[in-house]
Amino acid sequence: MANRMAPADLVAAAQAARKNAYAPYSNFLVGAALRTDNGAIIAGCNVENAAYPEGVCAEGGAISAMVLAGERKIMEIVVVGSGDVACTPCGGCRQKIREFSGPDATIYIISEAGKTLLTLSREELIPHSFGPENLS
Repeated sequence: MANRMAPADLVAAAQAARKNAYAPYSNFLVGAALRTDNGAIIAGCNVENAAYPEGVCAEGGAISAMVLAGERKIMEIVVVGSGDVACTPCGGCRQKIREFSGPDATIYIISEAGKTLLTLSREELIPHSFGPENLS
């Protein structure tokens, strides 16, 4: 997918969420914001704890909040990490994004300053993915 600029409203929501991240161990703050098929913007941030693998990624937090709000489909999502290095979703978050998005979803990876570093389709994010249709 060609590198398109991320929507300003999603970037602002992800940057604001990043500021509220709780990362006392890694000091690596991450924010995410998604837009649903109904136009709702929902954000999340990473939350660490002393038992490292039990933390929550920003993308997972946003998706959980989306489900709580009664929404079920991601149209686009922005992920912003620290600095100018692309903060791409971990494997678990890629699968979560896959679960709640269609093939037309767009994933934007943003620098801390708001520059679009990557623009990905769902297939580019998680090629040959496993989804609900694989269970039938």
